[in-house]
Amino acid sequence: MIEQLKKDKKTGRVSFLLKNSSPAFANSLRRLMMEFVPTMAIEDVTFVKNDGALYDEMLAHRLGLVPLTTDLKGYDIKKAEDEVSAKNSIKLTLSAKGPCTVYSGDLKSKDPKVKPVFPNMPLVKLLKGQELELEATAVLGLGKQHVKFTPCLAWYVYQPKVTINNNHKQFDEFKDKYPPQAFTNGKLDAKLIEQHNLYEAVDGINDEIVKVERDPTTFIFTIEPWGQLSCAEILATACDSFTELLNQFSEALEK
Repeated sequence: MIEQLKKDKKTGRVSFLLKNSSPAFANSLRRLMMEFVPTMAIEDVTFVKNDGALYDEMLAHRLGLVPLTTDLKGYDIKKAEDEVSAKNSIKLTLSAKGPCTVYSGDLKSKDPKVKPVFPNMPLVKLLKGQELELEATAVLGLGKQHVKFTPCLAWYVYQPKVTINNNHKQFDEFKDKYPPQAFTNGKLDAKLIEQHNLYEAVDGINDEIVKVERDPTTFIFTIEPWGQLSCAEILATACDSFTELLNQFSEALEK
């Protein structure tokens, strides 16, 4: 069971609860989101002209790490044995003349649905008279093939439960050992501990004053997307990939 906790509208980061689960399933879901959700990334670059300070290889590497918005319905994953085609790739072009700074937004895509997520990423500086002209091929790939295809960073922790006893006889002796952000009117506050994520800071000081327990069947998941896909798309695609992999495993067992 999944229950959303919060969403950061600025960064797109989402946190949710995964209930009645196990570490094996939680880690499988984490790896699926990072390694089995396809995104677009630049794979090949053909340079027509490059007078800038960066070698072709260095500039191609920078281009490959530019996150591109991804249309999962419009393209197929390019496998190693597949030829480059309109179904698994898209062409982007770039033409610039110095003096200027060349940004990721200067890449012109043949498909408006596939473009740099962050148009202000600097690629290279060109001096007066220097020119850069290239054609790049972006393909749909998986994070297990290369990290440039990874759509997000995903992690999880056990859901903690905090029990506080502000009336303990040793409270005055230990209160200075707890972070000041955990106090309201001189008393420890469980809501502030949760709000500021102070579980590790208060754990182990005195279990009779503050006790932190963790539920081994409930996980707080966090997804931080790089912008190619939304968190909802990442999670849904990861679940679909999980189902497909389990079906393949079941079929292999039957054979």
